[in-house]
Amino acid sequence: MHLHILGIAGTFMGGIAAIAQAAGHRVTGSDLNVYPPMSDQLRALGIDFVEGYAAAQLDARPDVVIVGNALSRGVPVIEALLDRDLPYTSGPQWLAEHVLAGRHVLAVAGTHGKTTTSSMLAWILEHAGQAPGFLIGGVPGNFDSSARLGSGRPFVIEADEYDTAFFDKRAKFVHYRPRTAILNNLEFDHADIYPDVAAIRRQFHQLVRTVPASGRLVVNHDDAELAATLAEGCWTPRVSFSVSASGADYGARGAQASGYCRFTVVHGGREVAEVSWSQFGRHNVANALAAIAAAQHLGVDAGAAARALGEFRGVKRRMEVRGVARGITVYDDFAHHPTAIETTLEGLRRRKPGARLIAVLEPRSNTMKLGVHREELAQALKGADRCYVFRPPQLGWDLTATLAPLGERVRIATSIEELVSVLVAELAAGDEVLIMSNGGFGGLHEKLLTALRTGAPPPRA
Repeated sequence: MHLHILGIAGTFMGGIAAIAQAAGHRVTGSDLNVYPPMSDQLRALGIDFVEGYAAAQLDARPDVVIVGNALSRGVPVIEALLDRDLPYTSGPQWLAEHVLAGRHVLAVAGTHGKTTTSSMLAWILEHAGQAPGFLIGGVPGNFDSSARLGSGRPFVIEADEYDTAFFDKRAKFVHYRPRTAILNNLEFDHADIYPDVAAIRRQFHQLVRTVPASGRLVVNHDDAELAATLAEGCWTPRVSFSVSASGADYGARGAQASGYCRFTVVHGGREVAEVSWSQFGRHNVANALAAIAAAQHLGVDAGAAARALGEFRGVKRRMEVRGVARGITVYDDFAHHPTAIETTLEGLRRRKPGARLIAVLEPRSNTMKLGVHREELAQALKGADRCYVFRPPQLGWDLTATLAPLGERVRIATSIEELVSVLVAELAAGDEVLIMSNGGFGGLHEKLLTALRTGAPPPRA
């Protein structure tokens, strides 16, 4: 069968492309902005795709068109799709019908941590010999792609609350029918489709409604919005996790003292495993506890899960070291919500307490562009010694006024070239540069590293 995927370079749709090809389908697609790691993954798989959404791409009359949620009415390929009466579906619906049916689905939901927790869980199950399938919104370091069909019964999926398609405004995750569901956290996000946090909470409750009584919910003990969600009704046994709360089913001891690089897993008040790994940050300890609890539902004990986490290599674009030049380390991170920005900076500060921490941010998400979180942005960036923020075109709010509380620590740039120039002039050996964006950021990471390698920045005064 010939599947044509609209929006194929997104992490979710690109993952569907990889799975569909592994299942024996012929796969083609299109997208607008194609950048690593998904562009690399598609090329490595030999999947053909075109740039843009012209109607002519449908002349081959594919058997089914899978429509990504970035496309809407008025786009030429969508109008042609409807006019020509071609069969079409959404990515989540195709996945549910052709891949997830009959499998033990483990869904990882939450405003933050979905990608990393999904990656940890997939690796724990792989390490345990369960050969899981997975579809993750990033490329896990322990695997060579963001998705695979898998030969075992488990299937781990990053369960996104964003809407499904222009013709289906339900959250993606209501299609997945998980048997095990992780609820990491719940905050207001996606302001382009949800009016308030209550609307997102209703979608989370729809997910809860689909988990059978023989299943399991793994829930963040510390999250008030999740507690409110479950108060609306819960029909599934649940276990809780918390890095600090003593009342949770799964907890961690000794994490903060080690900079979150080592910790003891506590279950039911008993110490059951030790984790020593290369990850850092309180948020990652929480992610690990959630993954350990979910894997236990499939018979993987905490000790085996902890040993797997000791070999966990992280996820591309989640605190990924992109390079070191002139003694300056450049990281790439997907953080774009104030909570994630603050948590990521705090984690890096604890890991590198003596280094100067430079934050570079692109406020690119739809929610950020709408200014929903602008009042929280300065606070989120306070953990950095210096901040450089890119002002995208048509930003609908006053970035300068918003960041004024940071004083002389912040500088706003209006082009990638300007950012590179001022950073090269400012940086010195020993600096840690954290670049944060949910997009490609105009290739800033490599442009900065190239500039540093070809011209040494001046020494710090």
